[in-house]
Amino acid sequence: MDELTRQVVIVNDLGLHARAAAKIAKLAQDAHSNVWISRGDTLADASSVIDILSLGCPMGTTVSISVEDPFDLDILEAIDQLIREGFEE
Repeated sequence: MDELTRQVVIVNDLGLHARAAAKIAKLAQDAHSNVWISRGDTLADASSVIDILSLGCPMGTTVSISVEDPFDLDILEAIDQLIREGFEE
């Protein structure tokens, strides 16, 4: 894993649901490059709520978040923190 990727566990009871996905997508849409979220070998565009929901991530799932440009490390950190805090729910 490099500095442009973080692994994080979904900690909230409802998992990665629509409101949570919308919060991630809103952050990712501010990035200058692509932001990705993956579960295993399945990759999703983090700026798309539908893509995120297609990952099907219940509580306890480990996901990887990555950015393509070091300029977007602040976005990566914000998404990482959002997930670790249970989407502020």
